[in-house]
Formats: sequence, C-alpha cells, structure tokens
Amino acid sequence: MASIQLNNVIKTYGSGKHALQVIHGINASIADHEFIVIVGPSGCGKSTLLRMVAGLEEISGGEISIGERVVNDLEPAERDIAMVFQNYALYPHMSVFDNMAYGLKIKKVPLAEIKARVDKAAAILELGQLLDRKPRALSGGQRQRVAMGRAIVRQPQVFLFDEPLSNLDAKLRVQTRLEIQKLHRELGITSLFVTHDQVEAMTLAQRMIVMNAGRVEQFGTPEEVYNRPATTFVASFMGSPPMNLLKHLRNADFGGPAGAILGIRPEHLQVSDTGWAVKVEAIEMLGAERLVYCRLGDEALIVRMDESQPSPVLGATIHAAPRTDRLHWFDSASGQRI
Repeated sequence: MASIQLNNVIKTYGSGKHALQVIHGINASIADHEFIVIVGPSGCGKSTLLRMVAGLEEISGGEISIGERVVNDLEPAERDIAMVFQNYALYPHMSVFDNMAYGLKIKKVPLAEIKARVDKAAAILELGQLLDRKPRALSGGQRQRVAMGRAIVRQPQVFLFDEPLSNLDAKLRVQTRLEIQKLHRELGITSLFVTHDQVEAMTLAQRMIVMNAGRVEQFGTPEEVYNRPATTFVASFMGSPPMNLLKHLRNADFGGPAGAILGIRPEHLQVSDTGWAVKVEAIEMLGAERLVYCRLGDEALIVRMDESQPSPVLGATIHAAPRTDRLHWFDSASGQRI
C-alpha cells in the first residue's frame, strides 16, 4: 500500500490558441491507508483527475507519485493500482470466478494462489455461492461486487473507484456503500473514489476533495467541509438541501461584514415567534422531517423542521430565527469564506 502525491497537476487538451485547460494545478497529499472521495458536479474534472492517477490520461504538467515513485511516464499496468469502473466491465462469457481470476492468469500467478485469492475475496464480498455463474445471471449489485472482487485479488497498492454506484438503485447504493466501508476497514488499501453524489461523499470519505471547474475548492474531512465550507460553491453543493445563501440582508444586525453573503443551514433556522417574517411557498414531506420553502423579500429560504413541530400552512407567514452561533460569512466578490 502507498501514499499518493499530486503536485501542481495540470491537464490541457489541444495546443496553441486552441488549447483548453481542464485541470488547473491540483495539489493533494493522500496518506497511506486513507479513503479519499473526489466529489463535484458533472464536468468538473474529477474523473479526468482519477484517470491521470491511473495512467489512462496523460498529464500535461506537474507530478503524480504513488508511494516513492513518480508515475508520470509509467503505463497503468506498472503503477500497481486496481480500478473499479461505473459499467462493471465484466467479461460476459466468463464465470464470476474466471472474471475475478483473469488478471492473475495473465500475470501467470500459480493456480493454487489464484484460487486462494479469489476464494478470500469472494468470502469478503459474499460471492462464494455465485462463483460458477455468468454475469447475466447476476443482479446489478452482485456484478459490482464481482468488479470489486477482481480489484481485490490483484492486491494493489491503490484502489481507484470511478462512480461505481451510479448504475445501482437507491437501496442497492446504500447497501454497497456499507460494503465498501467494510472492505476498506478490512483491507486498509489507499483509495480514491469519484462521485457526483454528495451523500456518497459525506458517508464514505475520511477526507474529501471538492472540485469545481477543474480546481480544488476544499480538501478536508466531511465535518470540516460541511461545518466550515471554504466557498459559496462548497456551501451550496455539499448538503441536502444546500445552505441558504442570502445576499441582501442587513449584515450589521448579526455582527457580519458589510456587503458579505450570509450563509445559514436549513437546520439552523428555528420556527418561533420572532425572527425573519417569511412566506411559505412549498412544503416537502420527508417522513421524520419536512423542508419548508419560503420567501424572504427577494431571497429564497429553506427551513428544516422535525416531525414534532406542526406543519405550516401554504401561503402563510411564519417567523424563522437563525442560530447566531451557526452563521457563515462569504466575500460577495470571490465567494471565499471570511
């Protein structure tokens, strides 16, 4: 197993006046055994960054190291990594056992060791009863576990996951997230996991890299990213629903800098007899809680209420009081945290 170092990593397509830079000097230091999630919206460059670590994309500048080796010029097979893709990439004519064993057979690993590695991975992933089946006889979740098993048997230094759960339904995504967490606890292999789903990122990551337009907006633990977002982008992207970002309030009333953007999470607004007078425009029932979509002057505002509170009436005016110890301030020009 190994650490990963990204030093000013750049990716540019084309050259001259037609050059398009899509990755803008990424820096990150990932420790041995860490599980890092790279999260961001579609087109932000997260999969491109992962593919550069894998060697599937050439880097245009900077340096990538795995362990003590700079791998810029190494082929994927020489980097001692294993990748799990979104589309499983299983051979349809091969059994589960043969799919998991194929890479080892190519490397001419002795048959007894191949069987031992496959059996161990199958036990970890609860695939022992499925080793003789073909992929067409498996569910989507089972196919994804086979793809993970194929990566495990290689005993790599680094696991790379490229949106591996996006083809699964909601229930299977939750189940497979738990399996991935268990897998990392058992194996401890350094892992990079790419997703656009911020819930996946929050539940899986030990630390996360939040990307936007080819740049790192924030690199930190889920708690740091959620509780102290570095920018308005992170504040609006991480969290479901997102943080309320209010641009037209009298910030002096809360001790904030003039002209700054005020951020407040929906769960940190309390419906009471005092506070902002807001008009209820929509209510979203989510079982144990409800999201109340309101209007505060020209600003949209979301309030999270729990089941113990009576539901407001559509069109009514209620009062939402922000917790003053949970306010966030951002520069209105740069979007950076103040």
